[in-house]
Amino acid sequence: MSPISIIIPCFNGAATIARALQSCRAQPEIAQIFVVDDGSTDASASIVRTYAMHDDRIRLLQTGRHGGAARARNWAALHANTPLIAFLDAADEYLPDALAPALAHLERHPHAAAVRLDVEFAGFPLRITGHPDFERHAAVLSNTVPGSLVIRRSVFLSLGGFPMDEVFRRHGGEDGALSWVLSEIFEQCRLTDAKRVRVHYHGRIHAEAFLNIQMGFTQADPLVAGETLRASRAFLDAACANLRQLRAVEPVC
Repeated sequence: MSPISIIIPCFNGAATIARALQSCRAQPEIAQIFVVDDGSTDASASIVRTYAMHDDRIRLLQTGRHGGAARARNWAALHANTPLIAFLDAADEYLPDALAPALAHLERHPHAAAVRLDVEFAGFPLRITGHPDFERHAAVLSNTVPGSLVIRRSVFLSLGGFPMDEVFRRHGGEDGALSWVLSEIFEQCRLTDAKRVRVHYHGRIHAEAFLNIQMGFTQADPLVAGETLRASRAFLDAACANLRQLRAVEPVC
C-alpha cells in the first residue's frame, strides 16, 4: 500500500474541491483521500461522490453539522490506516510530484516526526505580494499552513491532533499552534528546493489576516491575541504531557 493518506476538510467548497481532488489523484504516493464534508449546504458532497466512483482511494466522510476544520481533520485521521498523513484545504492543490520528495525525506530520516513542503501563494492581493517583506512572511506561513504538512500519523495522534478550542474556530490559528508544538518538541524541516503546494487566495483565508498584521496593514486585537496565545500554550503543555505518559508506558509486545 502507498504510505500516505490525504485529509481534506470541506465546507461549501463546491467551486474548488474538484481541483483539489485532481491534484491528489496525480500523486502516486497517496493510498487514501478523505474528504470531510463539514456540514456543507452546497454541492460539495455530490462532487466528491462523483470522483469517488472513478477512484476508490477517495472516501467521503460527513459530519452532519459544521464543526470547523480542526475537528474535521482530527476525525479523518482516526479513519486513516497509513503511516503518514497530510492535509490539504479544499481551496488548494498539490503541484506535480509534490509528495515523492517528502516521502523520500522521511524514509531517509526515520526519526523525523514530519516534513513541510514549500508553498506558492496564488492570487493574493498585490499590496501583500508586492510588500518588501512578503517572502520572509511567506516562509513563516509555509511552516504553518496545513497544506504544507506531511506527518507520521502516530505522532499526530500522540499530540492530540489540531487543537479544537473555540478561539481557533472563531479566529483561526490552530495550524499555528500545531506548528509551535512541532517546533518545540521535534524539528520542522521544510523542503525549499521547489514549490509543492499552491495555496489559493479566497475571502475567508486566515493567511491574509496574518499577513495584514505582520505587514502593518491592520492591528491585532489584543484580546484575541492573548486568548490565542493562552490556548496555544495549553495545547503545547498537553502535548508534552501526552508524550511523557507514552514514554512511561511499558510495551507488552
